[in-house]
Amino acid sequence: MTRRLLIGLLGSLCLGGCASRIPVDAPNPGDLSPEAITLTGPGPPSGPEGTCWAHDLIPAVYETTTLQSLVTPERRDAVGRIVAPATYKSVSQLRVVQERRDIWFTSPCPQEITPQFLATLQRALKARGYYALEVTGEMDAATTEALRRYQADKGLDSPQLSLAAARQLGVVTMAPENL
Repeated sequence: MTRRLLIGLLGSLCLGGCASRIPVDAPNPGDLSPEAITLTGPGPPSGPEGTCWAHDLIPAVYETTTLQSLVTPERRDAVGRIVAPATYKSVSQLRVVQERRDIWFTSPCPQEITPQFLATLQRALKARGYYALEVTGEMDAATTEALRRYQADKGLDSPQLSLAAARQLGVVTMAPENL
């Protein structure tokens, strides 16, 4: 009996050591939202020499609420029958939920975007279920939409390829000094 207890205890300790030690507030390693830099003036932002930037406008998000406002209350006669029903009017209000943003993020440089690069991008998106068509090596509407959906799921809703997404997808290698 004590031998079983000892084996069970040792097993628990071993499995406990295998548990993930990621802090609860640790950032999601696949999150692309920190890549977006919002500028108030002209861009691109300053960065290391040779850095290429992509630019996108994130439209404002609006919310419309409609309320019914009483114009005239109903009227009843002496017996309690409705003589005139109440009348209402609709009043709509528009509220800005999120302001329009002008964002910049690092991207692969134009000279890197070859048909072979785009074919690799399409295969990477296809392997992750974002692209379902034939690999063509062209940045067509289907590829652009697949890329936008992939990046949006990672926190960067843009159809332009970010350098961080290209690295996540494995189409751009990371410099050894950044490993």
